[in-house]
Amino acid sequence: MAEGTEKIVVIIDKDLAGLIPAYLVNRHGDIEKMNSALDSGEFETIRRIGHQLKGSGGGYGFDFITDAGTAIEQGAIEKNYGEIKRHIAALGDYLDRLETVYE
Repeated sequence: MAEGTEKIVVIIDKDLAGLIPAYLVNRHGDIEKMNSALDSGEFETIRRIGHQLKGSGGGYGFDFITDAGTAIEQGAIEKNYGEIKRHIAALGDYLDRLETVYE
């Protein structure tokens, strides 16, 4: 999961258009919560948020969020600070470059 500058275009079902903006804002909030929890060594908080990301991303059409959540959850179980930090950063990069198209 490397950082980049190109937009990531994800096509989303138009019926979800009213839900997606708030969903994505909440994911930015999750990043803040996880970084704070990481600074405090609260791996259970990180594991829980990672698990929620794993469960929700694909349902909205964001497979990357599911994959990142899976990796974050596993990193928290293993208490692997470096892996968690890397996947949180990749998630942030993804969200920053994400462009949704509704069809």
